[in-house]
Amino acid sequence: MNRKYHLFDAEGKVLGRLAVEIAKVLSGRNKADFVPRVDSGDFAIVINASKIRVTGNKLNDKIYHKFSGYPGGITSIALKDLLKKDPEKVIKNAVFGMLPKNNLRSKMMLRLKVYGGADHAEKNIDVTH
Repeated sequence: MNRKYHLFDAEGKVLGRLAVEIAKVLSGRNKADFVPRVDSGDFAIVINASKIRVTGNKLNDKIYHKFSGYPGGITSIALKDLLKKDPEKVIKNAVFGMLPKNNLRSKMMLRLKVYGGADHAEKNIDVTH
């Protein structure tokens, strides 16, 4: 299987709309020979993750939670703070939620590369979005 590299520039794009495009590429839904049970998706490289845009009041209202499993072990962080701390994680969480909830999701996520700035490690990229 020949997988292509798709480059996404997140600067000025709305988080959810960009995550939908990335999820389509990772799952292979943009191909004519798409089959749900086969992992035929491509690689997705996202640059400028720190310059992503959200609508409404989500910067303050959207909260991400982690739970360690111990009593009192819940940790919460607002979207505004997570964008400053780790902007790559914001896009990865959005794309993770939009991929199918089955055994292929972890394999698809391995093909997602997110970078906070304009520089990226992959040099042979075929398609630009």
